[in-house]
Amino acid sequence: MHSALVRLVYYSDFVFLGYFALANLGYTFLMTLSLYSVSLHARYAAGRPFRHLADSPVTPPVSILIAAYNERANILQTVLSLLELDYPEKEIIVVDDGSDDGTLEDLIRQFRLSPMDFIFRERLKTGRPRGIYYNPDYPQLVVVSVAHGGKSRALNVGINLARSPYFCTVDADCLIEREAILRLMAAVVQSHEAVVVSGGIVRIANGCQLRDGRLEKIGLPSSWLELCQIVEYIRTFMFGRPGWNMLNATFIASGAFCVLHKEAVIGAGGFSPDTVTEDIDVIAAVRRFLTEQRQKFRVTFTSDPICWTEAPRSLRMLGRQRRRWQLGMAQTILRNRDMILNRRYGATGMLGIPFHVLIEIVGSVVEAFGTLVLIPLSLLVLGTSWKIFLLFFALAVAYGTLLSMASVVMEEITLRRYPRLKDAMILMLFAVLENIGYRQVVTVYRAWGVLQSVRLRRHGQWEAVKHEGLAVGA
Repeated sequence: MHSALVRLVYYSDFVFLGYFALANLGYTFLMTLSLYSVSLHARYAAGRPFRHLADSPVTPPVSILIAAYNERANILQTVLSLLELDYPEKEIIVVDDGSDDGTLEDLIRQFRLSPMDFIFRERLKTGRPRGIYYNPDYPQLVVVSVAHGGKSRALNVGINLARSPYFCTVDADCLIEREAILRLMAAVVQSHEAVVVSGGIVRIANGCQLRDGRLEKIGLPSSWLELCQIVEYIRTFMFGRPGWNMLNATFIASGAFCVLHKEAVIGAGGFSPDTVTEDIDVIAAVRRFLTEQRQKFRVTFTSDPICWTEAPRSLRMLGRQRRRWQLGMAQTILRNRDMILNRRYGATGMLGIPFHVLIEIVGSVVEAFGTLVLIPLSLLVLGTSWKIFLLFFALAVAYGTLLSMASVVMEEITLRRYPRLKDAMILMLFAVLENIGYRQVVTVYRAWGVLQSVRLRRHGQWEAVKHEGLAVGA
């Protein structure tokens, strides 16, 4: 029995080391592509070629959709930021999903809204809204009240009401920079192929100060947990997604800030209620629908439009968020498993989805198992030296630090959203520290989400992550 356990642990160590080497090779390849992609885009964007869209009569109008459920802490700042957007023709549709914290009442009071008569065309099955509120002093803003039915249904109500050919989903706790949608739509208008999804960068606003829906001062929080998340977000959006965009293999765009083609989404059936990450699922559904229709299209990522969001401030809320993200990704991949290594779906089917399966889904379970089980067993059963374990851990931390530091440097060179030298140095420090403890905890949360997807196969729920609100300047 003991010898069998020794052999099992021994060979498992080789599997773990093989995964580690494979993952790092993939990350190195992506980092190289991303560095090249971001540098190319930075040179292109330096001339601000998107500015002509602000005055062009052919710039497509955009409907901005917000699904809000108990978002009283941030909703007013979010709507104020959207009203200030620099875009020639936009409408803002806020769908209150049966909030019981005063979200709807605050919106009605702040913008002096009144009920209005309306005609509702139900292209996506949602049911009729309870009411629509409007004020001619804010002609771009419409607030919709629906019974609580989940985020997907709320977004589908917004799509049914949207009058524009494109819509932009914005989370209720987000602030959008003034030119962000101009930049995002430039990728749509200037592409030689029909762009059906255009995603942008999301940054963490914790530590920043707001005034009237605008970022008055960009800063960093004092909490180590929030600082680790800032570095993690920078790495995610600066190191991974530009590389996938170069390969035309983008599988994910953040629903916190993303432009989609309305007819393509309606053709794909809208946002599904059967997943907890409707933004990931709808992109896969659109890709499937258009591929089956034999239409040429593109899903893009642009590395400079910026959306600011509030990050969880406690480990409990962080765990809930990361479990939900991982559960949703696993649900989407399971629902679309026939896309894996399927040439019909191009580089996404052959590269993008397999990478997410091996590295993001299976990899999170392998890494968590290795950290919590395999390493302790190797020390106890095989008598592995602590020096070997520490050397391996140091290599993992060093490589993770390299990826994070490269991403921070890319951000500072191209976007410079953290202009103070002190902030840049703090981010570089946490590029090291987030690999020690934080990464391992997040990996366990992610593995937990994957196991939930296998065990439960449950329908999507809008899991609440408590928002405390961002700092508002006096």
